[in-house]
Amino acid sequence: MSQVVGRDDLLLVTLDTLRFDVAAELAEAGRLPNLAAHLPGGRWEERHAPGSFTYASHQAMFAGFLPTPAAPGPHPRLFAARFEGSESTADRTYVFDAPDLVSGLADAGYRTVCIGGVGFFNKRGALGSVLPGMFQESHWEPEFGVASPTSFEAQVARAERVVAELPAGQRLFLFVNVPSLHQPNWFHRPGATREAGDSRATHAAALEYVDRHIGRLFAAASSRRRCFTIVCSDHGTAYGDDGWTGHRLGHESVWTVPYAHFFLEPGAH
Repeated sequence: MSQVVGRDDLLLVTLDTLRFDVAAELAEAGRLPNLAAHLPGGRWEERHAPGSFTYASHQAMFAGFLPTPAAPGPHPRLFAARFEGSESTADRTYVFDAPDLVSGLADAGYRTVCIGGVGFFNKRGALGSVLPGMFQESHWEPEFGVASPTSFEAQVARAERVVAELPAGQRLFLFVNVPSLHQPNWFHRPGATREAGDSRATHAAALEYVDRHIGRLFAAASSRRRCFTIVCSDHGTAYGDDGWTGHRLGHESVWTVPYAHFFLEPGAH
């Protein structure tokens, strides 16, 4: 990353609330053709989330603490703030002298852009303004939110516009928080009803919906130069697992998340 930063554009996509087991099953079954085409070996990497809900997890990720590989470490990080005694900062780590990665990349000449999804990015109040407030430019509209059945399509359209308006030489750090997996997600599965509510199956259908449109996002992000891309979940969620429902709790379905990083070459889709 010490060589990537300053050379390539950067894209971070958080598939908010996506469970690892659902993501892995769909990739294995060939139900995520657009994502799987870019996953190393066609498979998600199993990792542990840095937080059990959106706000905590993104605060950690924006400080350089991405989901940790689900195996004994230590695990060198891609990004890290400069501080003494860090056991996860390696020679290849991009080290920044700022309180958060977003500011560090801005200091390195990147245009930092947030396209929000869930409520912690909606800028409708003080709390919902903290995370998007880290960025030089941030976007949120109701059509990007959790209640919109077409949220990701709307976000992708905004991303395409953002990229098209940038000067050719301007490096970009684009962050997209995808809300489609978050409840409510029942409307992504044909035949599902509001009364029946969300389930593991509707969660899976929401991921298939994202996969159908993510090629456009990848194409936009890599339209000007090579783009280093991270796609991961910030936390999972429980659908009655061992009696647990939801997240902001310490169940395996919440802590175990899918992760991948890869380069998108110009013209990728």
